[in-house]
Amino acid sequence: MDKPAVFLVLFFLIASCGIEKKIVDKPIIFNEEREQLTKEYLLNRYDITQDHIEIVPKIIVLHWTAIASLEKSYEAFYETKLPNWRPDLENVSGLNVSSHFLIGQNGTIYRLMPETLMARHVIGLNHAAIGIENVGGTEDTPLTRAQLKANIKLVKYLNSKYDIEYVIGHYEYTNFVGHELWLEKNENYRTTKTDPGEWFMKKVRKATKKLEFRQVPTN
Repeated sequence: MDKPAVFLVLFFLIASCGIEKKIVDKPIIFNEEREQLTKEYLLNRYDITQDHIEIVPKIIVLHWTAIASLEKSYEAFYETKLPNWRPDLENVSGLNVSSHFLIGQNGTIYRLMPETLMARHVIGLNHAAIGIENVGGTEDTPLTRAQLKANIKLVKYLNSKYDIEYVIGHYEYTNFVGHELWLEKNENYRTTKTDPGEWFMKKVRKATKKLEFRQVPTN
């Protein structure tokens, strides 16, 4: 390995260690019941039968919670089963929505669960996707510059750990219908999304251009 290559490796190792120390662990409930519901989701939605819920991350999906506060956003993911205020998803699975990371309006990064366990945050792609949620996204609580910077740092960190191919906004998930990574069996199971906003994704992509992620497929 030549000197420039060694320097580059060391740079990424130092950068990764730096952000790892700043990530705050704030775990949601992940008990046997949630694990079993996750296995059932993998089987019923994706035809994946396995005795574990580990994933091989290929995609990072950026979201907003559309909830104004950190604690209320956290509470939305905390419980194992879907709460009563999400009856629209009850007929698909009782597994509650979740995400691997939650970023506060001040830019603090919270890790809710291990990156290599399946979270329910995006139709069709959960089996290969790391989810990053951002508190806010409403007219009264738009996403902040601190959140943007935190997303960029977190994307770079995750890319240094895993073979990430795509970084997408939640609103772009239907572009993967028909793609080899798309596994959702129900052709009618789709929801319209706008998070985390096109402007936000443009900023993230500009800042991570050198990582050469693949372009989002076009239908």
